[in-house]
Amino acid sequence: MGQLCSADRKQWFRQAKFGMFVHFGLYAIPGRGEWLMRNELIPREEYAKLAEKFLPKRSAPGAWARLAKKAGMKYMVFTSRHHDGFCLFDSQASNFTSVQSPVGVDFVAEYVAACRREGLGVGIYYSLGDWRFGFPQASGLTGTPEQGRQMREQAHKQIRELMTNYGKIDVLWYDGGWVYPSRPKDGTKEQVKFWQAEKLNKMVRKLQPRILINNRSGMPCDFGTPEQHIEPEAGRLWECCMTVGSERGWGYLKYDPEIKTAGQLISSLVYSASQGGNFLLNIGPRPDGSVTAATEKLLEAMGNWLKINGESIYGAEPLDIFCRTIGIASRANGHGYFHAIRWPGKEFTLTNVKTKIKSATILKTGRRLDCEHKNNFRVTLKGLPASPPDPYDSVIKLEFGKKQGDIYATFNVDKLSV
Repeated sequence: MGQLCSADRKQWFRQAKFGMFVHFGLYAIPGRGEWLMRNELIPREEYAKLAEKFLPKRSAPGAWARLAKKAGMKYMVFTSRHHDGFCLFDSQASNFTSVQSPVGVDFVAEYVAACRREGLGVGIYYSLGDWRFGFPQASGLTGTPEQGRQMREQAHKQIRELMTNYGKIDVLWYDGGWVYPSRPKDGTKEQVKFWQAEKLNKMVRKLQPRILINNRSGMPCDFGTPEQHIEPEAGRLWECCMTVGSERGWGYLKYDPEIKTAGQLISSLVYSASQGGNFLLNIGPRPDGSVTAATEKLLEAMGNWLKINGESIYGAEPLDIFCRTIGIASRANGHGYFHAIRWPGKEFTLTNVKTKIKSATILKTGRRLDCEHKNNFRVTLKGLPASPPDPYDSVIKLEFGKKQGDIYATFNVDKLSV
């Protein structure tokens, strides 16, 4: 009932670190973002006409999953239904679905099968809120209490369908948990009461005992979800979700001048993983389900970087060794890693090094560096090339002198040559 699941159920998520978020639906057709219906105040009858034009390829989820694997991602999260209420799965609780539209396809079924073929964790996004029952606004809601009741009943039925009809699901990603009718001061307490979140999550855990549930039904559940920024949550799982392009568009945008660079995305992955979190990177496929060439190129660059440096990311946890102007440290599999994102030149100094560094090696080239231990827990790494070996992040692997994994044991700097 909303409690944190046991450590073994969390372990795969801690190890995974990198996942693909897919926002896909009717809103891809106009190409003005997933909030189109709300932002342009389109009546439900008018918006529903988009379903007649929604004809993506059945094979699209397979292409997304292959791209995710190529990018080094370990799991996916797919929008089974966004705030517009259009379901990409077969539902007995609504006739506004892809199965009952001209395309006639259960895209959740296709997506789940694609994830399993590629060995990826299966995450399902579901918006509790449905704008066909009224738009949430700062001053209140355009709907009625009865519409709110109907919407909640629909959500409970559809969550049951999603948790029953597709086999094992690894992640349930709630969103859109507004209170109906809404008030400016509504908070998590009001959310939990309105959505009957304890009852809902109890049902989910009964149907999917090993599932991880996010915090957007008003209850903390298993993991936090900072959006478009990295914000660690002490003592629990967390996942930064971020768009490839504009922060204003999770769904497909026909024109987006704010596409991030591979360096920016790798940096966000590194900082999330090095602080113990996951990085869920969103793509918005085109109306036919295809991914833009620019997005494919970015994800392939991330995958190529991870082929060399993945050991510093998967399963990473924080390591309190510092040189903040240059980058960030992490630890994984008993080793330390320093991510030199802003290349320092031929040498730089790490601080707070309380275990003697036995060796330091640049992962990409295998080049061994000289380690000069100084007082005050400082170590200067020397013999670096003048230019960065990697254009995005040159990772330096640190082997410590104590037993493997004991990277916090203090050594006596007075006995070291300085």
